[in-house]
Amino acid sequence: MRILIAEDESDLNKIIVKKLKSQGYSVDSALDGAEAISYVNSADYDAIILDIMMPKVDGFGVLEHIKNKNIETPVIFLSAKDHVDDRVKGLDLGANDYLVKPFSFDELLARLRVMIRKSNGRINNILKVGAIEMNTTSKVVKVNNEIVDLSAKEYAILEYLMNNVGIVLSRDQIEFNVWGYDYDGTSNMIDVYIRYLRKKIGIPLIQTVRGMGYVIREQS
Repeated sequence: MRILIAEDESDLNKIIVKKLKSQGYSVDSALDGAEAISYVNSADYDAIILDIMMPKVDGFGVLEHIKNKNIETPVIFLSAKDHVDDRVKGLDLGANDYLVKPFSFDELLARLRVMIRKSNGRINNILKVGAIEMNTTSKVVKVNNEIVDLSAKEYAILEYLMNNVGIVLSRDQIEFNVWGYDYDGTSNMIDVYIRYLRKKIGIPLIQTVRGMGYVIREQS
């Protein structure tokens, strides 16, 4: 899952990024609204976290840009502005949720999970493809009801594939969605991780589409 966080308080921004990455998310971060808009224009996200009081363009302006572009990514506002009028304005503009500072990181993570599940059309936290079952809350992966031990990157790649069943994903798409803009790995890193995944999963669900990338499909 790929998240964009736009927060102008540098220390808080870094803390949120660190917390999200520790939960297996790929994260891009912006320190002002103009930078956030640049990210939104150049990448797809599973969720966007917006501070309201930001320089250059405030959070309301960023959300208006998102909606004008017909981008359906769910948005949660983080703000010290706790007046009911501010909450109403944010929700009326199209935000999915509104969390007042100071906040609990556990609550932020829980709200993100709910938003992403609803956005993906899921009513629970379980993904299933063939014999593979993934709990996106506990991060437990089972194959034929047996737990499979995956590294954080292996898990992130598998989750991205399972959220896009039947869709061919290029190496660039996987790199950006799992590593984000800070990716500095080797050109064959994705191929290496796919080999690891295939070996651990033990069933041929992840397929190579020559010259295009990878896809996970249900067994026929």
